[in-house]
Amino acid sequence: MYNFTLSVAKLVVRSFGKVEMKNEHLLPKDGGYIVTCTHRGWLEIVILGMCVPKPIHFMAKKELFENKLIGRFLRSINAFPVDRENPSPSSIKQPVKLLRSGEVVGIFPSGTRASEGAPLKRGAVTIGNLSKAPIIPALYVGPRTLKELRKMKKATIIFGEPIYIKTTSKEELATYTELLNEKTNLLETQIG
Repeated sequence: MYNFTLSVAKLVVRSFGKVEMKNEHLLPKDGGYIVTCTHRGWLEIVILGMCVPKPIHFMAKKELFENKLIGRFLRSINAFPVDRENPSPSSIKQPVKLLRSGEVVGIFPSGTRASEGAPLKRGAVTIGNLSKAPIIPALYVGPRTLKELRKMKKATIIFGEPIYIKTTSKEELATYTELLNEKTNLLETQIG
């Protein structure tokens, strides 16, 4: 279902405007990796899926799965629920297992609060440390809806240098989270 949905999304999005990718050469060719991205609406999820060459397994807030029909659809396109308020060990185990088997995991560390300048949560860094998979920061620039895409004509995903995490210290995890935030913010200098 993932590939079918992605094909339809590509057709629809490209009929409304242009999708631009920068630094796609930074995406690992082999093995699993985490792609983190800024998040203000639903369109960047679709466009990120269009820009990453491997299927992405997205972590999504559990509330999205409360409706059985929507939950079934989300699971069919590789999304899995996470309780953001009370994360359980399975919130970490599932993405680590996916990464170790060579899959790509998509995480929006600030949730939809990115436009509010909210601090990043530590989940991506914790998962990167446990799985030994690199984290690829990504910045989305552009419209939030198809209507805005039609007006703006362009949506851009900018990828950053991979971040490798290796630590046993919670304090260092906080430092890596800050590093991820800084690297993501630095991608704004490549807009244009």
